[in-house]
Amino acid sequence: MPLAPFGKRGTAGAVLPETRMRLTKTQLMQAAERVGPMAAHAREAARHAANERLISARGWAAPRIDTAAHAFEDQLAPKVAAMLHQAAAKIDPSPRSSRKWPMLLLLTGLAAGAAGFAMYRKNAEQWGETVKGSAADASHWVSDKARTAADKVSGAAGGVKNRAEEFGHKADPSTDEFGNKISTETSQVSRNV
Repeated sequence: MPLAPFGKRGTAGAVLPETRMRLTKTQLMQAAERVGPMAAHAREAARHAANERLISARGWAAPRIDTAAHAFEDQLAPKVAAMLHQAAAKIDPSPRSSRKWPMLLLLTGLAAGAAGFAMYRKNAEQWGETVKGSAADASHWVSDKARTAADKVSGAAGGVKNRAEEFGHKADPSTDEFGNKISTETSQVSRNV
């Protein structure tokens, strides 16, 4: 049975189903090309609106969550912790530990500390005596060295003094001869000029 033609009845020629499908497909493709950009724009607008609403919702919720956290910390958490401690103490099968061990450890530590302090003091006194003896030896050694150096310096100074006097006596007559010779030569040069 043939399909009815498009449009008014009685128009010439019947449209075949294949042609109708091609025509519908073409129309749908044209509609998709027109609707595609509008859908992309709508998608971006919806994403932007959702982001703005999400940010405003987070801004509203953050202070309330913070207040709830502080209330939980301050009021509810200590009560829950105390209740859990009581429950643990009630169901603990081991007997209470005696307080003898900690006291014994404390006394042992104090005794070891006292013994160490006594040994330190004894060693410090011995070291002090050793330092005093070595300091006295060092000061004697330094004073001996200083005395020896002073003797050497004074001996060398005396020798230098004696030599200087010896050369001084020898130099005086020769200096006078040399000085006289120079003065006579300068007087002769001044006359010639």
